[in-house]
Amino acid sequence: MIKKVLIANRGEIAVRIIRACRNMGIMSVAIYSKEDKESLHIKLADQSICIGEGPARNSYLNKESIITAALNVGADAIHPGYGFLSENSEFVKMCEENGINFIGPTAKVIDRMGNKSQARKTMMEAGVPVVPGTKEPVYDVEAGMKAAENIGYPVMVKASSGGGGKGMRVVKDRDGFEFLFNVAQRESINAFGDDTMYIEKFIEDPRHIEIQVIADNFGNVVALGERDCSVQRNHQKLVEESPSPAISEKTREALNKYAILAAKAVNYTNAGTIEFIMGADGSYYFMEMNTRIQVEHGVTEMVTGTDLIIEQIRVAMNEKLSFTQEDIQLRGHAIECRINAEIPEKNFMPSPGKIINMHLPDGNGIRVDTAIYTGYTIPTEYDSMIAKIIVHAPTREMALQKMRSALNETVILGIETNLDFQYQIMRNEVFCQGKATTSFIENVLLY
Repeated sequence: MIKKVLIANRGEIAVRIIRACRNMGIMSVAIYSKEDKESLHIKLADQSICIGEGPARNSYLNKESIITAALNVGADAIHPGYGFLSENSEFVKMCEENGINFIGPTAKVIDRMGNKSQARKTMMEAGVPVVPGTKEPVYDVEAGMKAAENIGYPVMVKASSGGGGKGMRVVKDRDGFEFLFNVAQRESINAFGDDTMYIEKFIEDPRHIEIQVIADNFGNVVALGERDCSVQRNHQKLVEESPSPAISEKTREALNKYAILAAKAVNYTNAGTIEFIMGADGSYYFMEMNTRIQVEHGVTEMVTGTDLIIEQIRVAMNEKLSFTQEDIQLRGHAIECRINAEIPEKNFMPSPGKIINMHLPDGNGIRVDTAIYTGYTIPTEYDSMIAKIIVHAPTREMALQKMRSALNETVILGIETNLDFQYQIMRNEVFCQGKATTSFIENVLLY
């Protein structure tokens, strides 16, 4: 049994995990940086403990401080949320060495799937369709250029340890390869301390489709349908929905099958996401696996009637999944808009500051995951996302209308947000017709 969970995160995901713990009768412990001393997750948790200065490297990325905090308060488990240390295998090993239950997959699986080139190789061997590209790691320009010529331009240069759009560059021809490869590799070294790259065919104007999976320690793996995450800027998602308006039931069944196959290939446990890229011709390929809970997990919860955080904790307690594949039916349609403290008109420049007044939407089929409140000052140190508005309705058209209503009702004063920008998306003809691809923001909305 897990009696006390330390949440190694902040913001809305920390609040989300605290509430799940409450619903299970489990005590929660919030960690916080000095800059986060007025954060909502501290106020809601049963206990809280400061673990360092504001910058993430001194606080939420400080593995030693977090482990020490967990031991000091007697926490028997740590939930990492997403980002920060959620996919850090060294942190998982430290938890294991100190007798702390890490709520997530094993360090071995994180290592295997976290390295993008290794993950590609694993999926190829498992029979999962993979974007044509290199099977072995690439470390230098010469090897990369040779691979690119074999694959055929345009290609994508990617960091093996990448994420969040870092260490990625599209190369259209041989002339631009050396410069862009070096830029991507330097970015990878700076962001992840890793110079390992790989090359894959660049699928032009694709859709981004991901499958949520969860697995227990008894060999049960369940796929909970897809999320369409095609609306994004600089590889950062802005809107997610389920089910995808772009795929058929036959494709959905195939993607679910491949996602389960991928999870079983690495003996995966706990919650994870298999991400696919889909071409205009309907072809689809494995892109990567996220070995953690996703920001957009609430979309899946709305259409399947599940609680993925509670299920994560149950799996960590060595319990079987509370549902089977046959129990999972997608009901209705859910859409999520990420609300960020930023100025879209100024290249999405962050806009931290004090919230002087706010009103959030409510009502049947409307959910808001957030950690902000009137009087709260959004710090400069962290990600600009401040809320997720999620709606659920019987049809996509009804969900779109409900989201427009929810965005109209939302008031956040004192800072700039992307609320109006999200409303534009919800009114855009291309998006409303279900035809948005990953180039939607740059090619349709902004021009």
